[in-house]
Amino acid sequence: MNVTGQCHCGAIAYRARIEPDRIMICHCRDCQRLTGSAFRVSVPVAPQDFELSRGEPRIYYKIADNGSRRGHAFCGDCGAPVFRLPTDNNVNYSLRIGGLDQSDQLQPPRKQIWTRRRWPWVIAIDEIAEHNGQA
Repeated sequence: MNVTGQCHCGAIAYRARIEPDRIMICHCRDCQRLTGSAFRVSVPVAPQDFELSRGEPRIYYKIADNGSRRGHAFCGDCGAPVFRLPTDNNVNYSLRIGGLDQSDQLQPPRKQIWTRRRWPWVIAIDEIAEHNGQA
């Protein structure tokens, strides 16, 4: 599936080809802190299927528990996380699906990792009161 995406303010934009059945949720503590939320949802992209089309992201490097150096790209203007760079143990980019223009066309994630770090209420989210706009 061909997709386009950008940060919140539009300063960073990209084009990519993804496999929509590879979307996954990560509940690790790093993803919680980096998103400011309960988990991160992303999709891997091979380097040859990714093209930065506008802007130059800032990169934050984090050393993971396994010693891997991970580069997280974000917009220096609005601060939105955009993607993770390929690492020494993972050759793919990892796009943050919230920035995809086609996010409403994606399939539900098929995989969750670091579930031992999943916040207990996440599995019962459908029981929380809903509003179609700001409440």
